[in-house]
Amino acid sequence: MLAEPVPQKRSAFKNPFLYSWAALAVGTLVVGWMLFSRWYENRDIEKRNQKQRTQKQQEQDRIALEQFGGKELTIQNFYASPGAIHSGETVQLCYGVANAKTVKLEPQSNPVWPSYSRCVEVTPTKSTTYTLTIADAAGNTRTQTLEVKVH
Repeated sequence: MLAEPVPQKRSAFKNPFLYSWAALAVGTLVVGWMLFSRWYENRDIEKRNQKQRTQKQQEQDRIALEQFGGKELTIQNFYASPGAIHSGETVQLCYGVANAKTVKLEPQSNPVWPSYSRCVEVTPTKSTTYTLTIADAAGNTRTQTLEVKVH
């Protein structure tokens, strides 16, 4: 009988699959690290942008609040357009108030309510002085008068 050849032991370092798997593992780790670091960097950029947007929005809100009277009860405007009319014509009484709970316009029958900008039409038959009175929840009031001249 023929003797079977004795299998030779191959060194693990001569195995090409070992090298290719090791190279593939290193490449996967490098790509994974790059993806993670870019994701982390983008997340930081988004957080900074969100913080800047929030600060900008807060600043715009603060400016708008100041323009609309802040926290004080105020009559921002009260005027007639036109200021003088002929008998039988209508005039618009316009007002703007800040932080008011109730608004009363006398003498007139049209309903009024708190608003930053509202106009009501009136038809006075003679020169009339209109009074705008506002009140807040604490009971503080402000009053302003306006005369519409009828010729």
